Amino acid sequence: MNTVRKIWEKCNIMEKYPHIASFLRFDEPLSLHTTFRTGGPADLFFSPSSREDLFLCLDVCLEHDIPLYLLGGGSNLLVSDAGVRGAVISTTGLSGISPVAVYDGDQNSAGVSVVSGTPMEDLVEWCVDHAVGGMERFAGLPGSVGGAVFMNARCYDKQISDVFYRAECLSFDGKGYTLVHTAFSADQWAYKVSPFQVRPQTDPLSLGAGSAIILSVEFSLSVADPVFLRQECDRYVEDRRNKGHFRFPSAGSMFKNNRDFGKPSGMIIDEAGLRGFRIGDAQVAPWHGNIVINTGSARSGDIRRLVDEVQRIVREKTGFTLEPEVIMAGEWSLS
Repeated sequence: MNTVRKIWEKCNIMEKYPHIASFLRFDEPLSLHTTFRTGGPADLFFSPSSREDLFLCLDVCLEHDIPLYLLGGGSNLLVSDAGVRGAVISTTGLSGISPVAVYDGDQNSAGVSVVSGTPMEDLVEWCVDHAVGGMERFAGLPGSVGGAVFMNARCYDKQISDVFYRAECLSFDGKGYTLVHTAFSADQWAYKVSPFQVRPQTDPLSLGAGSAIILSVEFSLSVADPVFLRQECDRYVEDRRNKGHFRFPSAGSMFKNNRDFGKPSGMIIDEAGLRGFRIGDAQVAPWHGNIVINTGSARSGDIRRLVDEVQRIVREKTGFTLEPEVIMAGEWSLS
């Protein structure tokens, strides 16, 4: 029997707070929560819709030393077939968008406060509807706002750090958590790097000392013409569609680009003759070298082996070591 389930049931929390049954599940397949549509079960999976319920679940897990893991929209993630031993917190039940004043006195500025589990596509649509510019290049980007901030998502040469103002977070010290605010500081951000990426190397989803849960984010944006914003959003979505981003389950770009290599990772993979290369139902997209897709019933192990093989072949042919952008999480030794 699931050990975490035994601990949780022994606490009688379900009897004290029966409403949590609506967002708590045991042995939940994480394939239901990742864009690759792969991944084994989480011992305990909860997706609270309020901060109070989030705190309740965190308190129980911390009190009983249940390992904690954080999951956003699952769009830049590969979870092992063995799954995750512990409790996975999904932020997707936490959403909401509201305007805020970021710069007093500047009539062209527009601030937006967003709860971390809000889908990026919802934020982009809200901005268009409210004549707020600055997020249109992220149109069509899957996943949550919190995940995009965590990864410092980059789309069409624009990064989240370009519009990030501050975030409200839960900061962990290994035993408990405190509510903190993190303001923008340029020295903490870089290509695909944010100040929130403090995670154990053994499992980047896990929450340990120094890590944080992003609760909400404020963005510094500007007033813009909604007709222009709609045209721009449609243009970027169409470009993603033409590049095949929506044809099969995937995590978008698999590898980071490295300027020292002189060309994008996708081009390097293409030139290595790996476009279309496959292991089982895991395949390097026939139309783009830096997109790995699940063509049907691929398992996470198939995708991981494909990624490892692409890295090996590229290294042998070019001397370059491609660095995955996608987070590899879970118990890989058991996959």
